Amino acid sequence: MNKTEVMKDLRNIIRPEHILIDEPLKNHTYTKLGGNADFFVTPSSIEEVQAIIRYANQTEVPFTMLGNGSNVIVRDGGIRGLVLSLKRFVAIHRQEDSVIAESGARIIDASRFALQEKLTGLEFACGIPGTVGGALYMNAGAYGGEVKDCLESALVVDVAGDVHRLPAAAFDLDYRTSNIAEKGYIVLEATFSLMPGDVGEIKAAMDDLTYKRESKQPLEYPSCGSVFKRPPGYFAGKLIQDSELQGKGIGGAEVSTKHAGFIVNKNNATATDYIGVIEMVQKEVKARYGVALEREVRILGED
Repeated sequence: MNKTEVMKDLRNIIRPEHILIDEPLKNHTYTKLGGNADFFVTPSSIEEVQAIIRYANQTEVPFTMLGNGSNVIVRDGGIRGLVLSLKRFVAIHRQEDSVIAESGARIIDASRFALQEKLTGLEFACGIPGTVGGALYMNAGAYGGEVKDCLESALVVDVAGDVHRLPAAAFDLDYRTSNIAEKGYIVLEATFSLMPGDVGEIKAAMDDLTYKRESKQPLEYPSCGSVFKRPPGYFAGKLIQDSELQGKGIGGAEVSTKHAGFIVNKNNATATDYIGVIEMVQKEVKARYGVALEREVRILGED
């Protein structure tokens, strides 16, 4: 890949100021970890997204989709080729009793918009830091609710650069998973089917969930949020706590003393430190309890 040629080509697709070269991805992840992206591109229209995908296909330049980096660890070597961010796609609006939110909008903001519109069904998302696209990608959820419960449809771009509106059933949503990666879709917007509700009751529910989140989670340090999926019959945090791993770490990363399900970047950790703590936790819990903890967080890039 010739960077000069790629840059020249990209300038014919999107505005030059929307292309960053050798961009540190630690600036775009909640863990504050990760090496550089060769090209960090932020298109501002669906047509530009389509053109970028088609260009990557034609030239075989590597291509990676990144949301707001809340549930991602980028390795220290960074990511080769193009990293596509839809951070300019943030519009949210109402259509009858549905909320339609673009992929780059935070799911928290979609939840707050629903409150403003006196619509119920998105309260569970009021503390989830990811984007709408990322929330759909992993069927994000909290406190008994998940995207699957209220998603009606989504607008996506496929691997050929063609746009489709697909019903929720097309994404095979299950516990913290979907088929979006397998199908190669990029989510452009999601439509959530909600119901009219009492604004006081909706706000009270959101306030309660916010209190629970802020009082129990180590929000004072960078982290990727909950690291592991809940293993059948167990709670990941309880297994980690019972394994006496809280406060233990590698380099600047450690298992949170506030919530054992979180690993925090406490002191200028590297991605290698952070991933090492994940592997340490998996090994210890497996040895003590015979339970294999599966990562919820995605790991991208090169060592």
